Amino acid sequence: MKISLSVFLIGLLAAVAPGRAGAQSAPINRQAVVERHKVVVTTTDSLNSLSVGNGRFAFTTDFTGLQTFPQHYEKGLPLGTESEWGWHRFPNKEGYKFDQSLRTYTLNGRPVSYAVQVKTPGNKEAVDYFRANPHRLQLGNLGFVMLKKNGQKAGVRDIKNIKQELNPWTGEIKSHFTVEGAAVDVLTVGHQGQDAVAVRVSSELLKAGRLKVALRFPFPTAGWADMAVDYSHPEQHQSGIAEQKPGRALVSHQLDTTRYFVALSWAQPATLAAGQPHEFVLTPGRQSATLELSCQFTPLKASAAAPTFAATLASSRQQWAAFWRSGGAVDFGGTPDPRAQELERRVVLSQYLTRLHNAGSQPPQETGLLLNSWYGRPHLEMHWWHAAHFALWGRPEILEKSLTWYARPDVQAVARGIAQRQGYAGWRWQKMTDPWGEEGPSSVGAFLLWQQPHTIYFAEEAYRAHPNAATLKLYQERVAQTAEFMASFPFYEQEKDRYILGKGVIPAQERFKAEETFNPTFELVYWHWALDIAQQWRERQGQPRNAKWDEVLAKLSKLPEANGVYLATESAPDSYTNPEFKTDHPSVLAALGVMPATGQQDAATMRRTFDLVWRDWSWNDTWGWDFPMTSMTATRLGLPEKAVDALLMKVQKNTYLPNGHNYQEGRLPLYLPGNGGLLAAVALMCAGYDGCKEANPGIPKNWKVKWEGLQKMP
Repeated sequence: MKISLSVFLIGLLAAVAPGRAGAQSAPINRQAVVERHKVVVTTTDSLNSLSVGNGRFAFTTDFTGLQTFPQHYEKGLPLGTESEWGWHRFPNKEGYKFDQSLRTYTLNGRPVSYAVQVKTPGNKEAVDYFRANPHRLQLGNLGFVMLKKNGQKAGVRDIKNIKQELNPWTGEIKSHFTVEGAAVDVLTVGHQGQDAVAVRVSSELLKAGRLKVALRFPFPTAGWADMAVDYSHPEQHQSGIAEQKPGRALVSHQLDTTRYFVALSWAQPATLAAGQPHEFVLTPGRQSATLELSCQFTPLKASAAAPTFAATLASSRQQWAAFWRSGGAVDFGGTPDPRAQELERRVVLSQYLTRLHNAGSQPPQETGLLLNSWYGRPHLEMHWWHAAHFALWGRPEILEKSLTWYARPDVQAVARGIAQRQGYAGWRWQKMTDPWGEEGPSSVGAFLLWQQPHTIYFAEEAYRAHPNAATLKLYQERVAQTAEFMASFPFYEQEKDRYILGKGVIPAQERFKAEETFNPTFELVYWHWALDIAQQWRERQGQPRNAKWDEVLAKLSKLPEANGVYLATESAPDSYTNPEFKTDHPSVLAALGVMPATGQQDAATMRRTFDLVWRDWSWNDTWGWDFPMTSMTATRLGLPEKAVDALLMKVQKNTYLPNGHNYQEGRLPLYLPGNGGLLAAVALMCAGYDGCKEANPGIPKNWKVKWEGLQKMP
C-alpha cells in the first residue's frame, strides 16, 4: 500500500510541478513542434541559404544542396565552410609590434594604456595588421559542375522547379531541382562528431556525364568580412592531391604556415583530378544514377577515409533527435494568435542555429561558422547572448563547452597581462579576441566593461545546474580572478565616499566617449551582482568574505537618475534629449531584465524608464539583441504583452528570415546574438526568475503555452 501511495504522489507531483506551464500532464510532442517549422526554399533568394553542422563546424548550402553558386550568394547569406580550428595569419613581414597599438590616457589622475586604433603613420599599419590577423578561414567550396546539353555550364537561371527542405529534427536538407528538364535530388547532412558533410545525389545526369562535383579553395580576404568567393591570388597558396585510392582521396591545402586537408570518399566509381587552379573535380563513372560523397576537413593528415554517407546520415539523425529530446521545449500551438505561431518558429529555428554555430569549445563570432564578420573574431561581450540561454534551456553542457576557453593558460595570461598593464589586479577579459586569447586593438572594444562579469554569470549558471564541490573547484579561480579585477577597477571618490565605474569606460550602449564616461547604469548593476555572487562562491567553499569586495559593494555608486528615470550613464544627463544617445543599444533596460533585482533598482523608476525608451527610442538604429533585452525588462516589470511585442517588433534588425537567421543589414545578414537573446527571453517569459511567484510571467494571459525543462533566470 505504501508503494502504491508513493507512486501516486510522485505522479501527482510530476503533473503539477512548476517545470511545466499550465500543469499539463502530457509531455510536449517535441518532434511535432520542431517539424512544423521545417524550412522550405523554392527560389534562388540569396538570403535563404541553409546550413548543416555540429557546433564546431558548419557547411552552408545553396538551393542545390551544395555550394554550387557562391557568387550568387555573396551579397546574401554566403556559402561558408568554417570550423573552430580553421585560422590563418599572413606573415608579419614588417615586424609590427602589438605595443604600436597602445595609447596612454590619463584617467582619474593616472596613466592607463589601451590597445586602440592608433592613426599615426606606421602605427596605423600595425593596428590594421593585428586587427586582421589571425582571421578565420573559409575552408573550401564543394559544389556541382552541371553541364547543359550543349556542353556549357548551367547557371542560376538554368535551374528550375526548386524545392528544398530543411528538417531541423534530423539536420537533413533535401533538395530537388531540374536542369533542362532532368531532375536532380540531393540529400545533405553534417556529421555530428567530425568536421564532415555528406551528400547522396540521384540523377540521370550522372550517367550522362553532365553532373560532377568540384572542391575549390578560396583565398582569405583578411578583410572585415570573408564571403568565400575570393579566387584571386592563385600563386599565394598551394593545393594538390596528396593521395588517391579507389573510393577515396586526400587533398592538401597550404597558406603560409597554415596547412589542412580534405578527405573525400565516395561509394560509386569516380575519379578525382585537378581542374582550374585550386580546383579538384570528381567525375563519376557513368554506371550509376546515384552518387554518395563525403567530405571531411581536418588540420591533421587523415589516414582513414572520410565517414561514409550512411554513417554521416545516421550521426545526424541520432544526435539531432537527442538534442531536441534533451533540455527544454516550448509549445505555442494552443494559441491561435498568429504572433504565437511566429514566435514558436523563431524559437525552434534559433535552437537549431545556435546549436549548429555556437556549441563549440570557444566563444563564437557574431556570425557563427557561416561568414567572417570582424575578421571572424569572437567578441566576449556577446558571449552572454550566444550562450547563456543553453543553461536556461536545460542544456548547461553546451554552455560549459565554450567555458573551457577561459580555462586555457594562454587565454588567462593575456587577461592577466591586460590588467597588469593597466595597473589593476586579477584578470581583465579581452573584448575582440581569437582562439589563443590575443587582444584585437579596438578604439571601442578596449574600453568595454560588460564582458567582465560574464565569466561569473556563466560559472553561476553551471553551479545552479550542478551545485556541488566539483563545480566550485572547476570555476573558483576564474570567479576569483575576475572579481579581483572588478574590485580593483572602480575609482574611489573620497569627497563623495563612493566608488565609480570610470572614467575610461564605454558602456554597452556604444555612444559615449571613454575619457568622459563614468557610472553607466547597466554596468553598475552587473558589477554589483557579480561581486556579490563571487562572495557567495567564497562562502560556499568555507572561505571568509573578501573585505575589499565588500567595501566596493557597500560604496558602489547609486544608479544615476534624473526626472524620475534612469540615465544611460551618470556622465550623460542628456541621455534622452541628445538624439545620438537614443540610438544603439538601450542597455539601461538591461539593469532590470538581463539583471535581477539587486536592491539597487527601484521598480517604479525602471517602469518609467521603460515607458520612455519604448516611446522615444530610435528603434531603427538598434541591434538584434536589443529586442529580447527589452522583452526581458518587460517580463520582470510584469508587462507580458510588451514582452511579446518587443520580440516581434517590426524593425529591420528584428527580422527573422525564413531560415531562422536574424537579419541586420547588407554587411551583416545574420546575427546570432539575436537568436540566443530570443531564447533567453522566452525562457524568462515561461520559467520566470528567482523569487517570481507568477506562472509564465512574460506570457499574455489569454495565450495557452506549454513548456517543460526550462530553468529560472537568476
